[in-house]
Amino acid sequence: MNNSSQHILMVRPASFGFNEDTAVDNEFQETNFNLSNSDYVESALKEFDHYVATLRANDIDVTVIDDTPEPKKPDSQFPNNWFTTHRNGDIFLYPMRPLNRRAERRKDIIDMLEMCFHVSKVTDLSVYEEKNQFLEGTGSIIFDRVNKIAYACLSGRTDKELFEQHAETLGYEAVAFNSVDENGKAIYHTNVMFSIASDFVVICGASITDEKEKAMLWDKFKATGKEIVDVSYAQLRDFTCNVLEVTDLNENKKFTMSSRAYHSFTPEQIELMEKYVKIIHSPIDTIENVCGGGTRCMMAEIYLAENIHNL
Repeated sequence: MNNSSQHILMVRPASFGFNEDTAVDNEFQETNFNLSNSDYVESALKEFDHYVATLRANDIDVTVIDDTPEPKKPDSQFPNNWFTTHRNGDIFLYPMRPLNRRAERRKDIIDMLEMCFHVSKVTDLSVYEEKNQFLEGTGSIIFDRVNKIAYACLSGRTDKELFEQHAETLGYEAVAFNSVDENGKAIYHTNVMFSIASDFVVICGASITDEKEKAMLWDKFKATGKEIVDVSYAQLRDFTCNVLEVTDLNENKKFTMSSRAYHSFTPEQIELMEKYVKIIHSPIDTIENVCGGGTRCMMAEIYLAENIHNL
């Protein structure tokens, strides 16, 4: 059984730009260029469209939703943070820390999913924002859907109590750990330091400084039959962990990433991954630099069963 989905939803941005609210704890956002330059918007949209075209050329089913112009949402191209879907028909909406990202939760997108797929229940966890408890979708949680294990590195965006409670609701084992950057600062999202595929994981082992936690994770990977691609901090900075396995329309496993990430992997790491998947990549340098998120952040997986009148 694959860990990956056959349907991907993406949101084409209408207000692309630097988000000061997220820059507080997102160390991946670059600030050393003129962000008032409209060329960045044009470049980001070209990157988005090229990435979608690359996915579709590789037989990956992608639904693209246009962002709404108002209110302005500079990170709308990262829908994975505000909702997840599950094979039993559940949809969850998540509490997000940055105030200006909360408007990304759109009822019309959920309505579209309910029309095209079988949805049994929609659960809105955003009420936890009032308690300053946050859990930002598959930014916070890495799901091993085959073995029913949920992994999360803890940070201001990922509340331990809420994570464990949510994992219990889903019937998953919760595995929480700590991950820090080179300066000892908590890494804000799990999906920038860890990705799980059907047969392997990509993880920055150096970021897990507690040896017991690291040993626990490595034991989990071994017990679930995962090979380990252990990347360096330098590779982490190139978004090598912000990658995603998807299943194409012919039931083949593809591993999606940015060109920056692809060129950062060593030949040995590429060889290991290509035993199991075909790697596809596309350049999204502007999106990565301005917004501090990569290709995985741009892809919301749809695990719901299709209705007769599908997309």
